[in-house]
Amino acid sequence: MKIVGLPILEAYKKKHADVRGQLDAWQVDVERQNWSASHDIKQRYASADFLSDNRVIFNIKGNKHRLVVQVRYQYGLVIVQWVGTHAEYSKKKF
Repeated sequence: MKIVGLPILEAYKKKHADVRGQLDAWQVDVERQNWSASHDIKQRYASADFLSDNRVIFNIKGNKHRLVVQVRYQYGLVIVQWVGTHAEYSKKKF
């Protein structure tokens, strides 16, 4: 998959160095994938949650941080929409 929106992740990693390794590992893993449907994601990331419009929430570092992406399966794209702490996520409306 091709990830769009990497500057969002980079900016977050600068502010939250404790999740740098996990976000880097997620990025490398996703770039190696070829997802065609949500069940492909669920097989690899059992804790992933799914929202409308092909959005996926990934738990990062034991659910202390959350990453929200939109997946365009037909184009092989993962679009980073938002990343933040779990507390910040709880205040957002997706």
